[in-house]
Amino acid sequence: MEKALEKQDTASSNFTEADKQQLLQMSEISLWLDTYDDIFSDFDPHPYSERALSEDFLLEAQRASRNKPSGKLEIRFLIPADKREAYKEGIIKKRLKEHFKKHFHLTQKEIKGVIRQGIYFALCGFILMITATLILFKYPEQSLLASFLVVFFEPAGWYFFWEGLNLVLFDSKKIRPTLEFYEKMSKCEISFYTY
Repeated sequence: MEKALEKQDTASSNFTEADKQQLLQMSEISLWLDTYDDIFSDFDPHPYSERALSEDFLLEAQRASRNKPSGKLEIRFLIPADKREAYKEGIIKKRLKEHFKKHFHLTQKEIKGVIRQGIYFALCGFILMITATLILFKYPEQSLLASFLVVFFEPAGWYFFWEGLNLVLFDSKKIRPTLEFYEKMSKCEISFYTY
């Protein structure tokens, strides 16, 4: 593996601008790095195997992957030859995979939680509206208590019902782009190249 990297490093030091452009076009997502630290948070002193990812890196990766079809993507990090270290690249690849898989599963749970809460709200709203209807049906003489319960249950029922539908239909949809990003990235191939 080290021999392959040495060959690549020797060959890549002779890269022309056309070679760089061809490398960019071949990959699905290409990101230029000055050092490996560009991937990670500047404020986290942990080693690469535990270090938090940079918000800038995540935003750029999300922007770059937005129009890419789902399926197997490739992300290529282009780094100067004198900064390359094969051992660190293996650790970084593993860390990135772990991060993307973890956040994919967390986002899946979040969407399921929002949908579950929406269904619960809609059911509660439906039960409150049924209760208000039953009160009106059972006590047509409009006693003070019956009137109060109808005034209380009917708007609450509508609120819970529509808020539940809003959670299921719209709030869960807002989270979907994040889920799609982490799904793409959890399946992506990660490579390091010299420029």
